[in-house]
Amino acid sequence: MNNVDVLENDILQMYPDVLPELLRDHTTGRNIFWATDDYAELGEGYDFNSEITIEAITGEHEGIIKPRVLKPRENQKGRSKKMAEIFTPAWVCNLQINYVDEVWFDSPNKFNVMSEDKRTWKSTTEPVTFPEGKTWEDYIRSTRLEITCGEAPYIVSRYDAVTGEFIPLQERIGMLDRKIRLVNENTSTYDEWFDVVQWSYKNIYGYEWQGDSLLLARENLLVSFIEYYQARFNKMPSAEEVQSIAYIVSWNLLQMDGLKYVIPNSCSNKEVIVSEDLFGNKKKKTVPCEGCKKNNPHKHNGIYCKVMDWWQGKPIEFVSLLNKNNK
Repeated sequence: MNNVDVLENDILQMYPDVLPELLRDHTTGRNIFWATDDYAELGEGYDFNSEITIEAITGEHEGIIKPRVLKPRENQKGRSKKMAEIFTPAWVCNLQINYVDEVWFDSPNKFNVMSEDKRTWKSTTEPVTFPEGKTWEDYIRSTRLEITCGEAPYIVSRYDAVTGEFIPLQERIGMLDRKIRLVNENTSTYDEWFDVVQWSYKNIYGYEWQGDSLLLARENLLVSFIEYYQARFNKMPSAEEVQSIAYIVSWNLLQMDGLKYVIPNSCSNKEVIVSEDLFGNKKKKTVPCEGCKKNNPHKHNGIYCKVMDWWQGKPIEFVSLLNKNNK
């Protein structure tokens, strides 16, 4: 599967139960939805509010979902104008993540060394060392979030989101790529490797508005696992192993309005009864969403998105992670 474009037909054929999981929205209990009009011309089932179904993206419809870099130029420009969809080149992702790691390690160049112009890099070859008081397990447990994640180039760097160039495993720079590198360097048995890889996934989050981009992000995380597994064990992972990763990914990468913390476009105006006379005639008025009106993230009447707290083993509302003093 080491291609830039992950084919849904391939996933469905190799792991039949995985694609339904990648389409799942744990907040609504349904599938993620398109949340874009880009596909409306294809007919019923492709409008803004329609759920993304397996039938809509496989079989004769294979190839509808594709990375932004492979879309026609006019489509790219349209999405940039409508949704401010701007994808970041891999070298910028690497530069920014390196800065984060430099603070965490209190030391630079732990995972790679960038060229003088910062546009290329070379991965370090020696095992990563840690400062006093920190361990590789601490790095695995450190939580990372990519906001408005698109195809998740900051999480996994399978390809450069701008040029479309495929990036070899040993040169990947994503936040999850770095965690898995540490797993490879510090585990010796399969059981330990797979257990810690799962925790690496559980500590990586992202959210995205548009359903097609979110599916691509989920696919990139899943296929990254398959690629790392193949490189480590020289075989394909089992259906059960892939399913377990897909389940984590479907929880941790969610479809969300990042300003309101609700399902996109789920806020609405409500009609309320303000009085009723003796004859049963009711007077109503339209009440707008309080959260939208007052720009208060805790007062929306839309569907608040749920995310899994893996340490507690239960879902929580994403908005609960905000500073409660802002209520």
